[in-house]
Amino acid sequence: MSIAPNQIRILAVDDHPLLREGLAALIASQSDMELVAEASDGREAIAQFRRHHPDITLMDLQMPNMEGIDSMLAIRGEFPQARIIVLTTYTGDVQVLRALKAGAQAYLLKSLLRKELLETIRAVHAGQKRIASEIATQLAEYAAEDALTSREIDVLRLIATGNANKQIAGQLSITEETVKGHVKNILSKLRANDRTHVVTIGLKRGIIQL
Repeated sequence: MSIAPNQIRILAVDDHPLLREGLAALIASQSDMELVAEASDGREAIAQFRRHHPDITLMDLQMPNMEGIDSMLAIRGEFPQARIIVLTTYTGDVQVLRALKAGAQAYLLKSLLRKELLETIRAVHAGQKRIASEIATQLAEYAAEDALTSREIDVLRLIATGNANKQIAGQLSITEETVKGHVKNILSKLRANDRTHVVTIGLKRGIIQL
């Protein structure tokens, strides 16, 4: 079927076939949109983008082989004008910032797709940026906060997998006292009460993933 010149050409990237089917049905109901390609992981997304040069790419974050943010970085590195809308279940502020830094023009929760997707596609196609209000609130809440260092994130990740300070010290080749200092800083920066609480916060905000 030929595509009208004024139609918005869309690439849908998600590893769940049912979600892609839902996106296809939603897009097919619109006279000004056309789903030109689909991809099930980040690597396939890059190949499909090169082939079809879509106006808008709908990008999941968590996928096998290559995650959404890495795929976005590759696409935007090759095609700086690419317009990408992140579709995700994650509201964590750190995850959002990573996506925005990678070049996403919009960040949309999958729970809001039926309500907000079509409007978001048109807005991004018109050059606007969109972030769900609840996500924007989280970004504002943590804006002035000190970010964890890369080493503190390493320590937090090892805490999350059940390692004691001595084990963390061994794995990172640092002293146990240094680990204790990192843990103290992490608890303070994330305003956590204990190790369990800090892991919960880290996962919720997208600082770490299990």
